[in-house]
Amino acid sequence: MKRAHLVGRQGERPRVVVWTLLIISLSVGFLLNSCSKEPKVKEAGPEGMAEHAMLAGWKFSWPKGSPDEGRQLFVELECYKCHEIRGESFPKVSEKERGVGPELTQMAGLHPLEFYAESIIHPDAFLDKEDKNRGYLGADGKSKMPNYNDILTVKQVSDLASYLSSLKEQKHAGH
Repeated sequence: MKRAHLVGRQGERPRVVVWTLLIISLSVGFLLNSCSKEPKVKEAGPEGMAEHAMLAGWKFSWPKGSPDEGRQLFVELECYKCHEIRGESFPKVSEKERGVGPELTQMAGLHPLEFYAESIIHPDAFLDKEDKNRGYLGADGKSKMPNYNDILTVKQVSDLASYLSSLKEQKHAGH
């Protein structure tokens, strides 16, 4: 009888090992899934947001501003000293100040509004490898454009970005 009893226990041992391995595997899988770096996108329910969730299809879009107010701000901030816009009449600029930043004529349609806004609030975001040769970068390798983040409102950045995205080369008399 002892022998029969031992056989029964040995038959249970593989069963315990299988269940233990199954539980460990499920636990590891759950742990790895819950620790993934990508945030889960959930759709909000029809009753509202019972829990915080990222709306499916959400994308940041910069608010459209006033191109006219953006042009006025371009003048007030003296952006024309560094950025030429052919066809616009701005106060005279000294030779030393001219060309510190890229020429901005014909910007309409080249980039989305968000590109211009980011270029204003983070001028180092899109540096071209030729910018140093063009004189747009300082000795530290960063854009010479001043930081306006502490003085411009979101509306002002929207207005400036809208002005830049509206620029088209204007016809000059006699050309």
